Amino acid sequence: MYNPQLKAFVTAADCGSFTKAAEKLFISPTAVMKQINALENHLGLKLISRTNQGVKLTPAGQSIYKDALFIFDYSEKSVEKAKRYTEEYEKTFCVGTSILNPCKPFMDLWYKLSPRFPGYRLNIVPFEDEHTNIVAEISSLGEKFDFLTGVCDSATWLDRCGFLKLGEYKKCIAVNANHRLAKKKIIRLSDLYGENLMMVKAGDSAANDRIRAELTKNHPQIHLVDTPHFYDMSVFNRCAQSDDVLLTIECWQDVHPLLVTIPVEWDYTIPYGILYAKEPPEDVKRLIGIVEEITTIKEKKQAVRFSL
Repeated sequence: MYNPQLKAFVTAADCGSFTKAAEKLFISPTAVMKQINALENHLGLKLISRTNQGVKLTPAGQSIYKDALFIFDYSEKSVEKAKRYTEEYEKTFCVGTSILNPCKPFMDLWYKLSPRFPGYRLNIVPFEDEHTNIVAEISSLGEKFDFLTGVCDSATWLDRCGFLKLGEYKKCIAVNANHRLAKKKIIRLSDLYGENLMMVKAGDSAANDRIRAELTKNHPQIHLVDTPHFYDMSVFNRCAQSDDVLLTIECWQDVHPLLVTIPVEWDYTIPYGILYAKEPPEDVKRLIGIVEEITTIKEKKQAVRFSL
């Protein structure tokens, strides 16, 4: 980080001769003299006097020598600091969080996994769910974030990230608190006859497309209203300010304070899990592998209990 000519000068001053300095620097005495001469010419100062007893610093040389020691020390500390920062950065997992995609499911896992990643820490990175730029946020996996957790069966998202399923959320409906259905404990499909049901337009979500297909075929009395492929707060606001019904999921029941979330008499669910980069670094791969192993063991245990 500093001029090698300065190093030659300081070494010659410390050793008291060009020959000893050359031995220490693994170059020739002539090369040492050339570097010091070049430094003096560059500064326009006489730094060293040559005597029969060796080299002696001039007043200007003494000043430069003291400052050079400070520069060397500062440079070494600066490099050490940069290395520490690099190590800390390389041992940090960045986890995205938003209103609709909170990081809590990942945090619950991290408490169990952290002993396997000594020295690692988490950095929580907030982001917006705004439907026009959410795809850009998903594409930031591996750069802005290492992990996101959320609902995902979007073909658009899965084309841009890896996904490890952790479980499923039940599909529900939400209505404003004054809606005629708001006090129901469970919704039958016949309850929705004559209602406008807001749901994502067809073509991106397999789970939503299955619901759309059933409703279109068997329950035409329910009027389907398209929303953007990806929900954001504007969709919840729209439902809260109208008499429309919103297709939602159980984990979003507290997203909007003016909406009431009610289960539906059906078995439709949507997967949720961990999203990560298509080509993740080794530590991210290792964490995903461990979670996958834990999830597989858990599923096998549940299968055994069910069979018994």
